[in-house]
Amino acid sequence: MKRALDIIGSLAGLVVLSPVFAAVALAVRLESPGPALHWSRRVGRLERIFPMPKFRTMRTGAPDVATHLLTDADQWVTPFGRFLRRTSLDELPQLWSVLIGAMSLVGPRPALFNQDDLVALRRAAGVARLRPGLTGWAQVNGRDELPIVEKARLDAEYLARMSLAFDLRILATTAISALSGRGVSH
Repeated sequence: MKRALDIIGSLAGLVVLSPVFAAVALAVRLESPGPALHWSRRVGRLERIFPMPKFRTMRTGAPDVATHLLTDADQWVTPFGRFLRRTSLDELPQLWSVLIGAMSLVGPRPALFNQDDLVALRRAAGVARLRPGLTGWAQVNGRDELPIVEKARLDAEYLARMSLAFDLRILATTAISALSGRGVSH
């Protein structure tokens, strides 16, 4: 049932939001040189690395690390990129990853390939067997503001509580959080 919801939801999102995709891609390209999409190496189900698309929010040449690890993130994040991050519009291309099965609509957010601490905590909690999500329980409970240990704890709580009703609750809460920009630090 979860995979069917992923396919239907991602396909519908890709079709309905295609004008938004085009407008955002154009704006990203007009603001700074480089491609509209950034393909980030992420840790997926069973700790397999996969390429995850996002609208580019940083200048080309930015270090490939989590934004909170940059000494001066403001020098790398573009003005339009700040807006995309605050509204979570930069995440929309991940609907493609959901459609092809690399991700789910709801699950733990995919860790960067070099976030060994988060990957290890998830492995210990059994969370690594889940498909990563476009949104997740940790996302709606703090996003960037959460320490790694708390993200992993919330991911484990999601694993224990997984259900269609819980996924629908997380999706609804995500929509509200995205509109408010709550929990985004960069």
